Amino acid sequence: MISVLFAVLTSISNACAAVLQRRAASTLPDSDAMRLSLIGHLLRKRVWLAGIGLVIVAAICQGVALATGPIAVVQPIFVIELPLTLLIASYAFRTRLAPSAWLGVAAVTAGLALGLGAAAPTGGTDTVKGLSWVPALVITGIFEALVIAAALRTRRNTRAALLGLAAACAYALTAALLKDAVASLEAGAGIGAFFSSWQLYATGVAGVGALFLLQNALQAGSLVASQPMLTLGDALISITYGVTLFGETVRTGWWLLPELLAVALITAGCIELARSPLASGTSPHKHRAR
Repeated sequence: MISVLFAVLTSISNACAAVLQRRAASTLPDSDAMRLSLIGHLLRKRVWLAGIGLVIVAAICQGVALATGPIAVVQPIFVIELPLTLLIASYAFRTRLAPSAWLGVAAVTAGLALGLGAAAPTGGTDTVKGLSWVPALVITGIFEALVIAAALRTRRNTRAALLGLAAACAYALTAALLKDAVASLEAGAGIGAFFSSWQLYATGVAGVGALFLLQNALQAGSLVASQPMLTLGDALISITYGVTLFGETVRTGWWLLPELLAVALITAGCIELARSPLASGTSPHKHRAR
């Protein structure tokens, strides 16, 4: 229950951060794409800085969630980020969600419940054994290189979708590294072992890379293009890390049918929710991103 609670808190913080970052990134020109100057310009925007503050809160909550539960359970819960954000935004802006948005909320919620119920992730260890990180990091690096290369050959929403997938992979890797790092605290090795573990610093590198890819995904195209890839990619790749690195198990066989149905429901729900003006960082009252 503790891991689920903190996973939900992480979802709330991350979803709100994504909306704020989208508002800031969408105001920048295409010439800043895939350049460090993009981050420099965003640092001058208070909306983006507020989003970064929420990212930090989310990272702390995520660490607690991963320390107390399997990665294959914690990370998929993050698909509720967008529904939660829209519900909070609708209350804050005193406006009602459209019926189609409520259908999106229902689809994502039902898809998450169906997916976790069908997959039933269980077991696993807290740490990665032996040299298992070596092939995992090599395969991840190749995958990221291929996706980013494909993104650079496209424009607008196609680029946003591909960069969203690249960011999702980086976020999933960050979660796996963080879980391995915090295991030293649970094992009683002490705070010194935690701060001396290479996984902790690799978490920072992967997290910065994920943030950079996300900003470019949000800047390249609409939230409708990037959000589904980001949401589903993070969940599915995290489950892959959980199974291959931590020895967690999920049900297969005929259970794949309801699991695929769950993916379809979540995808449809995310697409519908991402079309909402609230998801793109706007409200009934006009605000300027600063």
